[in-house]
Amino acid sequence: MLKKYYPAFLKEIKKFLNIKKDGIYIDCTFGCGEHSLEILKNLCVSGKLFSFDIDNESLLINSRKIQDPRLNIINSNFSYIENYIKRLGFQKKINGIIFDLGLSIWQLDQSNRGFSFLKNDLLDMRLNKNIGISAMYWLNNANEKDIFNVIKNYGEDYNAKNIAKKIIFFRKRTVLKYTQDLVKIIKYVVGARKYIKSLARVFQSIRIYINDELNSLINGLKAAYNILSSKGRLVVISFHSLEDRIVKKFIYNKTNMNFIPNIPLTDKQINKFYSTKMINLGKYKPSPKEIINNNRIRSAILRVAEKK
Repeated sequence: MLKKYYPAFLKEIKKFLNIKKDGIYIDCTFGCGEHSLEILKNLCVSGKLFSFDIDNESLLINSRKIQDPRLNIINSNFSYIENYIKRLGFQKKINGIIFDLGLSIWQLDQSNRGFSFLKNDLLDMRLNKNIGISAMYWLNNANEKDIFNVIKNYGEDYNAKNIAKKIIFFRKRTVLKYTQDLVKIIKYVVGARKYIKSLARVFQSIRIYINDELNSLINGLKAAYNILSSKGRLVVISFHSLEDRIVKKFIYNKTNMNFIPNIPLTDKQINKFYSTKMINLGKYKPSPKEIINNNRIRSAILRVAEKK
C-alpha cells in the first residue's frame, strides 16, 4: 500500500499551466497520476488530456485510479510526443505541457528495479524493462573508463575515479547483482560518515545513463515547443542540476534575441529572424509546507515559459 504522497507544486499546476476549461493538455510523465488528475479537475467535458509514460508496469497499475473519457494514456517516452500529437491532428493546438522529471513514489518504493539505495532490489534501473540493458549488465561489463565517465558526468561525484576502480575490483570476485552490492562498494570508498550523498549521485548517474534521460529531455523539450499553441504554457519540474541546466538553457534560447552586430536590417527582418519565441515566466521552489509533507521534493525546481 502506497503511503500518502504529495507531488511537487500540485496545487499550483492550474496557475502555472493557465488551464482553460476546454483546453488540450499533455502530462509527459503520468507517474502515479496526481498531476493528470489535477489537470482533469479543471477541464470541462470538451477538454482533453494526453498523458505519457515510458514505464509500462507503472501505467498498468497506476492508470486504474483514473477512469475518464477526457484522458488518453500513451505508453511512450515523452521525446516522441510530437509524433503522437501530429498523428492525432493536434499539432500546435496544445494549450499546456508539463514535465515532472522525478521518479514516482511507486518507482522508488514498489517497482523493485533498484532505483533506491535504501532497499535491496535487483540492479535494473530501467524505466521500461523492455528497453535497453539493465544496470546490472552494464556494471558487470563496462570498462573502468566508461564507469568513471558516467559517474563523473552524470553524478558529478568527486569520488568517481575510486568508485569506478572498486567496482572493477569487486566484480572480479563476484557478480554485482543487487543494490546493496553497489552500496557496499560506495560505502567502502567514501567512508561510513559521508557516503549518503555519493550514493545518491552514483545511483542517479547510472539511472540517467541506462535510460538516456538527458537526450530524452532535450528531444522532449524541442517536441513540446513544436506542438504548443500560441500562448501555450511549458512547465518543467526538475530535481537535479543536470536537468535544470538543460531546461534553463532551452528557455533562455527561446526567450533571448541574439543579434549579429553591424548588419543593417529592417524592422520586418528583425521580427522575422530575431524575435523571441517564448516568454520566461520564472523559476519556483517548493514551499516549506510542501517540503514538510514530502521531503523528497526539497531539491525540486519548476520553470515556466509561454510560447508567443
